[in-house]
Amino acid sequence: MEDTQSVATLMDSTTSKIQQLQKAFAELESHRAVTLNLQWKQLEEHFHGLQKSLKRRFTELEDQEKEFETKIVQSTEMLEKRQAAVIAKEQASLQRLQEKRDAAVSAIAIALEKHRKPCSVEPAVINCEVQDEPSVLEEKPDNIVDIGHVTEDTWKTFQDGVVEVKSYPELVNLCRNMDSVGLHKFISDNRKNLAALREEIPLALRAATNPASLVLDSLNGFYNSDVSISDAKKDANLLGLRRTCIMLLECLGTLLNTLEIDSISSIISENIRGRAKAIAEEWNPKLDELDVDANNGNSLEAHAFLQLLATFNINSNFNEENLSKLIPMVSRRRQTADLCRSLGLSDRMPGVIDVLINNGRHIDAVNLAFAFELTEQFPPVSLLKSYLNEASKASTPLNSGNASPTVQNDVNEKELSALKAVLKCIEDHKLEEQYPVDPLQKRVLQLEKAKADKKKTTEFAKPQSKRPRPNGVGNGPRVNNVVAEKNFYPRMTDRYPPSIYDRPYAYPGPTSTHVPSFMGTPAYNFSPGHDFFGNGYHYQAPYLH
Repeated sequence: MEDTQSVATLMDSTTSKIQQLQKAFAELESHRAVTLNLQWKQLEEHFHGLQKSLKRRFTELEDQEKEFETKIVQSTEMLEKRQAAVIAKEQASLQRLQEKRDAAVSAIAIALEKHRKPCSVEPAVINCEVQDEPSVLEEKPDNIVDIGHVTEDTWKTFQDGVVEVKSYPELVNLCRNMDSVGLHKFISDNRKNLAALREEIPLALRAATNPASLVLDSLNGFYNSDVSISDAKKDANLLGLRRTCIMLLECLGTLLNTLEIDSISSIISENIRGRAKAIAEEWNPKLDELDVDANNGNSLEAHAFLQLLATFNINSNFNEENLSKLIPMVSRRRQTADLCRSLGLSDRMPGVIDVLINNGRHIDAVNLAFAFELTEQFPPVSLLKSYLNEASKASTPLNSGNASPTVQNDVNEKELSALKAVLKCIEDHKLEEQYPVDPLQKRVLQLEKAKADKKKTTEFAKPQSKRPRPNGVGNGPRVNNVVAEKNFYPRMTDRYPPSIYDRPYAYPGPTSTHVPSFMGTPAYNFSPGHDFFGNGYHYQAPYLH
């Protein structure tokens, strides 16, 4: 600053110096003996030019100095804000973690209380031996299992030393024996009662010598080298196995949420974490080949990969941006919001929602906007109206009557599915006041009536086939209501009823098994006459191990 002042002082004194020089030049001119070619005006212009140039450079330097100081201040403020944001995120994460742990402990306590009530099935009892205290030896039936390696310090929720698994005591034996193959087959055979299985598997995992190792063992075969990617989408056995793998990863996560940090470290050791990381690194390149299922937002492969990272807390080994690109592939699954929070992707949700909107999946975008409190940035009513406008535009060119009946039916079906999806979204998020549903319901009734009338017309116009006579000669009249023929091939009941753990993304709101229907690429509509899980996903056939 002192140097700057001295330079400014010197520049101000330039004028006086020029005046002195002028006097000296005039005196010199008065005493000259010869005529000088150099004129005073030329010298004066030269010095004034130098003065202006110096002032201009000095002004530029001052501006640069001020700009630099401004940048320093801004950078300092930005660093302080980021530091405050990081601290706030840490506090929020700790608070959410504590809430989840409290909720999990409460849920397990309620489940234990229910299981202690009289039941027709003999309970399988896991006795915990407390450190420094001998276990009580009693004559036990086959379904009672001792696990002396479990202590009160290790397992927080063993308040009275006993956990009862009433509905499926076989789960305890399978976990105790570390039988991952048998565990897969048991879940497959009891798929109709997945709700009870989901409650009891976290308890049964306590009987395992190493629950995390058992779950990692169960992931074998998730990618079958003998099945191509295109065939894997149609392989019911492989699809069922993948759903079971995801459920076991979630159950292990539920178990870990009930434990203290020291207990978690004893289960998720460095060796276990290394195994999980190796599996994730093996699966990661295969996700690049996803296409159709990923566009539907219901990719089992992407879901399993993200759940593996969340359960074993190894997401820091993978690029956050690449992980966020997988979220649209699982946006319809109910666990997506919790997965995003566990993986630290909450800040990237605006970008994910933009991707969903650009791909015509407005319903998923609205659900995520509500889940992450982004409704101001992404107004739900505007998104729903935009979605219906796109559905209406798709059907407008066909209203001229030139389209074939099949094409017109497909378009009407897509519009009907879109309307039902929007109605369900309005109901789930209580948007009736902002978006009246009466016009939408009238349009739904109109399309359903047209669909029913078209079906009746088609059935009426269908030609009646003639049935050959018993002796094979000529054609006789058609015989109706032949009981023997009608019941000769009775309908086979499904071996595996609907699944509830694989239901679609149910964001915070009323519990429902309704699945929104989308038009276009995302398959939100369902074909009638098929078996679905309780969540709306088609489970094609049972899988066996």
